[in-house]
Amino acid sequence: MALTAEAYLWFKTLHIVGVVVWFAGLFYLVRLFIYHVEVEELDAAVQGPFRDQYALMERRLANIITTPGMAVAVSMAVGLLVCQPGWLQQGWMHVKLALVAGLLAYHWLCYRLMGQLQRGECQWSGRQLRALNELPTLMLVLVVMLVVFKNQFPTGAATWFMVALVVFMAGSIQFYARWRRLRREAAAGT
Repeated sequence: MALTAEAYLWFKTLHIVGVVVWFAGLFYLVRLFIYHVEVEELDAAVQGPFRDQYALMERRLANIITTPGMAVAVSMAVGLLVCQPGWLQQGWMHVKLALVAGLLAYHWLCYRLMGQLQRGECQWSGRQLRALNELPTLMLVLVVMLVVFKNQFPTGAATWFMVALVVFMAGSIQFYARWRRLRREAAAGT
C-alpha cells in the first residue's frame, strides 16, 4: 500500500510539472505564430530572415518543450487514474477529460498551423491568432477549478468573477493589439 501512495504522489508531481510545461509551450507557440504572421508588415528585405527564425523557434518549442510536456502530463494522468480508478465514475472527471480532449485537439491545430506557416499557406490573421491564444487560458482555469472543487463546482459570485476576469484579460489583449496596430498605421500615414 505504501508503494501505491508513493506512486500516486510521483504521478501527481510529474503530472503537474507536465501540465505547466505543456501550457507554457502552448501559450508561447501561438504567440510565435502571431509574430510569424506579422512579418508581412515588415520591410521586404528582412521578411525572409524573420520568417526563418520564427519557423525555427516554433519547431524547437513544439518538439522540445510543448509536446514532451503534453506526453508527460497525459502519461502521468493515466498513472493517476490507475491509482484512483474511482475518479472515472465522477462527473467532474468526465468534464475534465473532455477539456483535455479539447486541449489535445488544440495542440494538433497548433502543429497544423505551424506547418501552414512554414509553407507560407497560413490564412489566419494576427487578430484571429490572438483570439485563438486565449482559448488555453480559459481551459486551464476550468480544469484547475474542476480539480480543486471536483463535484462541488461553484456557481456563485466568485466563479462569475473568475470568468469575467478571464474575459477581461482576453479583451484587454485584443484591445492592446488593435491600439498598437492603429498607432502604427497613424505613424505610417504621417
